[in-house]
Amino acid sequence: MSGRKDIGKIRNIGIMAHIDAGKTTTTERILFYTGKTHRIGEVDDGAATMDWMDQEKERGITITSAATTCYWSNHEINIIDTPGHVDFTIEVERSLRVLDGAVALFCAVGAVEPQSETVWFQADKYRVPRIAYINKLDRLGADYYGTIKQMNEKFVTKCRPIQIPDGEGEFFGGVIDLIDMKYRTYDDESLGAKFTDKAIPDKLVEKAGQAREELLDTISDFDDELMEKLLQEKPVEKIDILRAIRRGVIDCNFVPVLCGSSLRNIGIQHLLDYIVAFLPAPGDLPPVEGQSPDGRKTLVRKADPDEPVTALAFKIATDPHAGKLCYVRFYAGEIKQGAYMLNPSSGIKERVGRILRLHSNKRTDVKSATAGDIVGIIGFRKTSTGDTLCDPKKPIQLKLMQFPEPVISVAIEPKTQSDLEKMTDVLGRLADEDPTFQVKVNEDTGQLIISGMGELHLDVVVNRMIREFNLRANVGKPQVAYKETITQSVETEGKFIRKTGDKGQYGHVKIRVEPIESNILMEFQSSINGSIIPREYINFVEKGIRQSMTNGVIAGYPLTGLRVTLTGGSYNEIDSTELAYEIAASMALEDAAKKAKPVVLEPVMKVEVVCPETFMGNVVGDINLRRGKISGMIPRNNLQVITAVVPLAEMFGYATALRNLTQGRGIYTMQYSRYAPLPDEISSKMFSNSMFA
Repeated sequence: MSGRKDIGKIRNIGIMAHIDAGKTTTTERILFYTGKTHRIGEVDDGAATMDWMDQEKERGITITSAATTCYWSNHEINIIDTPGHVDFTIEVERSLRVLDGAVALFCAVGAVEPQSETVWFQADKYRVPRIAYINKLDRLGADYYGTIKQMNEKFVTKCRPIQIPDGEGEFFGGVIDLIDMKYRTYDDESLGAKFTDKAIPDKLVEKAGQAREELLDTISDFDDELMEKLLQEKPVEKIDILRAIRRGVIDCNFVPVLCGSSLRNIGIQHLLDYIVAFLPAPGDLPPVEGQSPDGRKTLVRKADPDEPVTALAFKIATDPHAGKLCYVRFYAGEIKQGAYMLNPSSGIKERVGRILRLHSNKRTDVKSATAGDIVGIIGFRKTSTGDTLCDPKKPIQLKLMQFPEPVISVAIEPKTQSDLEKMTDVLGRLADEDPTFQVKVNEDTGQLIISGMGELHLDVVVNRMIREFNLRANVGKPQVAYKETITQSVETEGKFIRKTGDKGQYGHVKIRVEPIESNILMEFQSSINGSIIPREYINFVEKGIRQSMTNGVIAGYPLTGLRVTLTGGSYNEIDSTELAYEIAASMALEDAAKKAKPVVLEPVMKVEVVCPETFMGNVVGDINLRRGKISGMIPRNNLQVITAVVPLAEMFGYATALRNLTQGRGIYTMQYSRYAPLPDEISSKMFSNSMFA
């Protein structure tokens, strides 16, 4: 069909990194050099194009992933600039789910920091090909080769430089490209838009030659033709190197490493060249796989406009003017305004109202979207994050997205009672946007409880509610999201028998309950046949068990980490009902939880503190007092990097405490690690008077 865009010239990429590595600054330079913007927005000035929310400008961090489209070398590059702060890790997760490639950004001073590892392994999970860009080579303490060494120590994939810097820190002057074997310097007056390629300085010729030999040796593993040329000592052409690197990158076996200083406008054009050269187009990757809605058949969809329409809703945003905006990645097919798409999870058909090309918080209407596109759609009413959207006549269900459970909660109430209904509605909309943000009502107190991934996460939500929806609120103190689990296997039964007149209620189940990993909520299975309990009632047994898991037996916290097997029971032809089996199963689980030595679980965080060596003793002592366990201490330049695991309950107010311990010179990062049993002595003090005990 004529007029269609060339899918081979699309690159869907994300920029991922630790906080303060320079993601947004790098994106601003990309937009400037590709002509998308006419001035460079600076994060420090609160003028970054991609950080459009007021809170992002004030805090100098990225909170929500922003999408934009720009063009380089006749290629369309769709970019998602993701947050670096661990509280917003879901933004990274759902972005990586729909991207074809990524730029992993590292700070030459901080090297591989905890969130760098987290996003790298998230990319591994989705097999996202990536290239690496080491930023801030002009900073004091920059160590390009040390950073690459850390990358190779911490990551399985081979990471090799395809560029080397001329100096580091204040002596950083230019970049040597090992593919072209040219030395590039940048013009300050044109903000780096003009640059000069020249011969490599004599003092760096030997070093560059050796680095190139090591590069060729590594990438020859991915390309037989290059290997043959090297063995026969034939001349190696640029096209040979590009082809070999591209194969290694797309197969996730190799990560080429580039260098620069985004703030000083050094290295961005090379980065753009290699995004186009090495990262895959939608058609370079295997076809997307899914299931038929009944789960019986595996289906595949190629990145082709002529395939049945297949797309994934990876983000929901609330637009003050247009209402619900759905970010959608199209894997196959083509859709036009006014068409209908099926949501196979709910069976609902959704109408495509408007299709928008996105640039941060600005939008441009387009008439259609095709395979490889990332667009915004207005008009969907019942679609949530992670839902598949497809051709109603040829349905497919893509793999569901998994989201971490919240670890922190606060009570919230409106300043005036008349705002309660509005607040409930607004919080519901914000929960639609963010699957790691949850809202519920405490049945005992009637309070609204909001839960999220950290203090900053909830602070941002409350601020959005005030600024965007003009809702004032009273917010309680943060509370840890505890859970409960069991430590032993038990067998028990539940009976629910009521006789009222001619018709009664009869449900009887026997179950075996065993502990499994606490990050798995519950596994249910049945080992009985239909003669003991008819099959139509077994789903209601599972439903009753799931309902009972919302309240544990120690302190009423949700149960997790259980495998429940239906082993027996009985059936009454006259009185057995669905409700009776739900209640019987719920009674059985509650009895099992009491007998199986239940324990309370608390969220444990991975903490990394960077501080001058002088204060290391103070910091370690304080972590020990917080029930933390030190897992490592590594020197980094003149600093010490202390890693530990610490219960979340002990980390409230840590930012202030660390400032006091280190005279304001310590910094820390914290991210969720796992749930672990609360020590008996603390559990008994906290819950000895619990109504559930």
